[in-house]
Amino acid sequence: MPDPATDALSFEAALRRLEGIVERLESGELALEEALAVFEEGVGLSRGLGAQLESAERRVEQLLRDGTGTTTRPLGPEAE
Repeated sequence: MPDPATDALSFEAALRRLEGIVERLESGELALEEALAVFEEGVGLSRGLGAQLESAERRVEQLLRDGTGTTTRPLGPEAE
């Protein structure tokens, strides 16, 4: 289920929030119910960030297309 509170965050803000969640979970100091709630938020943020990255990748690929409909150079690790 989408969370309007986290959907409104910029990519960078959502990533910082997710990093904070990871730190809290790794600390081992949260009660079980709180840890589950924080983990759930983290999963939502992770999915949202993944969707934003996929969208950005599609936009980059569109920008790299030449007039024939093929990409002018590959996008990904093999491009390096």
